[in-house]
Amino acid sequence: MVSSSHSPDSSAPWTPGAARPDRPPEDHERPPSWLLFGTDAGRALGGAGLSAAGRSILRAAPRGDGHPVLVLPGLGAGDTSTLVLRRMLRRLGYPVYGWGLGVNHGPTPQVVEQVPARVAELRELHERSVSVIGWSLGGIYAHAAARAHPDLVRQVVTLGSPIRISHPAQTRAMTYYRRHAHKHVPDHRLPPSELSQPPLPVPATSILSTWDGIVSWRACLHEPGDRRENIGVAGSHFGLGQHPAVLWAVADRLAQPEGTWQPFQAPGVLAPLFRPVRHPSSDR
Repeated sequence: MVSSSHSPDSSAPWTPGAARPDRPPEDHERPPSWLLFGTDAGRALGGAGLSAAGRSILRAAPRGDGHPVLVLPGLGAGDTSTLVLRRMLRRLGYPVYGWGLGVNHGPTPQVVEQVPARVAELRELHERSVSVIGWSLGGIYAHAAARAHPDLVRQVVTLGSPIRISHPAQTRAMTYYRRHAHKHVPDHRLPPSELSQPPLPVPATSILSTWDGIVSWRACLHEPGDRRENIGVAGSHFGLGQHPAVLWAVADRLAQPEGTWQPFQAPGVLAPLFRPVRHPSSDR
């Protein structure tokens, strides 16, 4: 990433990868606690066992119309990390694809160019619009692809993605991100901050956890509005892609008939694995 040589405007929305804002984080921009951060990987392993125990339940997950689905991994991960999610979706009848770009080191030229191109390719191959699922940083790419090709994207679902991040303190992954900054596109080619954009032109769901140890859950919140939704689960950041509540929620959102939108309702048997989330605007 090429950083600006001058101090950024602290009043402007911050774009991930750009120069650090010339201000400290505000209260709502505080990072996940060190306790959550230190236990995230261990809690993910526990979630794997929970997912295995919930396989029989997931067999009853909603089934959709078999439209194509593209799944994007998080920072420092590749297609192996999304294998459980993609296998479940394949069992539900979707032609599902990994991103095929190796390890996600951030917004490299290859990523910035090929993710939107991959959406266009799948739309042409299947002659149907594409749902895009992004985990963590992959969710920011998913939003960028939907803005580039709103006519080709059916909906976007993000997992623990800081889609409305306003300060680098809101993620514990910034050190890794900056370590690979020399591979990234210049600032002017970065996806624009969602904070400076109008609502996404396609249906969008953010699945997040208030127990996330990597990304602040507040940075993952959609603003309240039509065809936008936040779904809270009890889980870790690293375990989101295999958590049974997440898998069910993804299946439920994909199963909605094209052109329709209904708020998510958790099934009774999995209800304890979901958590209500309040948008800060509701407290004003």
